[in-house]
Amino acid sequence: MAARALLVVAMAAAVLGTAMGITTYTVGAPAGSWDTRTNYAQWVSAITFRVGDQLVFKYSPAAHDVVEVNKADYDSCSSSSPISTFNSGNDTIPLAATGTRYFICGFPGHCTAGMKVAVKVEAATGSNPTPSPLAPLPRTPTAMAPNAMPPTNGGQPAPPSSSASKPVGVASLVGLSLSAIVASLMVF
Repeated sequence: MAARALLVVAMAAAVLGTAMGITTYTVGAPAGSWDTRTNYAQWVSAITFRVGDQLVFKYSPAAHDVVEVNKADYDSCSSSSPISTFNSGNDTIPLAATGTRYFICGFPGHCTAGMKVAVKVEAATGSNPTPSPLAPLPRTPTAMAPNAMPPTNGGQPAPPSSSASKPVGVASLVGLSLSAIVASLMVF
């Protein structure tokens, strides 16, 4: 029973990640990992990182770590004022905002040997922004017979019919996925 619930949750995460456009990047893959042999400037040059994506650093924690630093510390390979330090050997770091993030290995000599990566994070694309609750929703024109007057309600236009065609967006797919997940969990 518990294994089945775990499977449902894993499937839900995959569906939501796909619907939301989340991509997970293993640093240095496919040819390398978090090591002194990988050319990270070349690796990042082929990728457009977006808000919501994730970085995964894989390495031996006995030999390396991951230290997030500011640009000055990145340029000088200094880990003396870290923003964050990771040392599990399998670190997942979400990219939650636009801007450039800087990561180095804090082990002596590793950063100067090339274990440093700067990741420029751009705004997410392809998503339907959620309108503000205070902003009026755009109206979709409905087809009317020639010379017909739009229906009114005390001088106000009547709301569009519920059968009006509406575009399906990411939010609708996420809602549908969540409904399916909740329904499957209720079976337990």
